[in-house]
Amino acid sequence: MLLNKVTYILCYNGAWLFLLFMTIHSLATQFTEQLQQTTITEAVAVFFGIASVVLASRNSVWLYPAGIISTTLYLYIMTSVGLYAEALLNGYYLIMSIYGWVRWGINREDNNAAAISYCDIKDWVVTFSIVILGFSILCVVLSNYTDSDVPMADATVAAFAWAGMWLLAKHKIENWILLNISNAIAIPLLIHKGIPLTALLTVILFIVAISGYLGWRKLYYLQQEP
Repeated sequence: MLLNKVTYILCYNGAWLFLLFMTIHSLATQFTEQLQQTTITEAVAVFFGIASVVLASRNSVWLYPAGIISTTLYLYIMTSVGLYAEALLNGYYLIMSIYGWVRWGINREDNNAAAISYCDIKDWVVTFSIVILGFSILCVVLSNYTDSDVPMADATVAAFAWAGMWLLAKHKIENWILLNISNAIAIPLLIHKGIPLTALLTVILFIVAISGYLGWRKLYYLQQEP
């Protein structure tokens, strides 16, 4: 009896492990094939996208010119693969990058535009308003006026990223949290749409955003020292 139970458990678990292995192997093969078809445009966009986030984690104003190059290219790429909300998101990124670059340059906020802070109640109200309204509007538009096959996921990625980018421009530490919610949802979506290098970029951005959050928090407490 005991031998039969052990045999059953081994066979059952072995079958599941085999299916898991085959699934991972299939996804890895698909991912490799997609990587081989990556365009120069996507590769350049990925390079400047990584540069932008690394510079942001270091609180460097040069994050904005790098971001402008990347988002301009992604505006074209996302439109071409049918991720219309992400295309719109990159248009928003472009505008916010220009805005953030100008604001940092003229030091308009408390005579120190690079000052890092936490969100207050007003910031959270605006943030959640951006997420809720952005998601609602994009879902309606994508579902009824485009050929998108992933309207809800596309809208969710864009809504959280819009809010995160707004907080980034205001130097709010929580921007990294909002951006990483967007990144986590975007990774499988980008693989689904056949742009794996951008999905890989998003994984990198997810990791860098964690570092950015910790780095900004450290800078914030350093600012508080007399």
